[in-house]
Amino acid sequence: MSLAFPQEVFLSHSSQDGPFASNVAAVMRRHGIPVWYSQTNILGAQQWQAEIGSALQRCDWFAVILSPQSVQSMWVKRELSYALQEPRFDNKIVPIVYQPSDVQELSWVLSTFQMVDFTLPFDEASRNLLRIWGIGYQPLPGVGEA
Repeated sequence: MSLAFPQEVFLSHSSQDGPFASNVAAVMRRHGIPVWYSQTNILGAQQWQAEIGSALQRCDWFAVILSPQSVQSMWVKRELSYALQEPRFDNKIVPIVYQPSDVQELSWVLSTFQMVDFTLPFDEASRNLLRIWGIGYQPLPGVGEA
């Protein structure tokens, strides 16, 4: 079952998971989904706390990358807490499992959400992620199924 197409997805992640977050964001953007995440949207001189707050208020979907690093991150915890309290994110929070971790450390409620498992091959996991919005996955030309 697909839900409303996102106007913009906030992608929460630990800075240590930046390369993986960049890959997930690239897949979404390549399939027409606007994504906000700190690696590309915060310029060096900007007030990053204000920029994160502005993006959280603007975005209509929230995706969180789960890893041992992110479940320990104070900022990921703050961003997720905000999303869980905002009615506009009801049924629009997407936990993305990058590496096995104890999600209870981040939020007890996350275990009740359907997770997108990126411990599977990347193309298969990308296909499952895009299926949330009813989008068919198109691998990069010349890149076979991993």
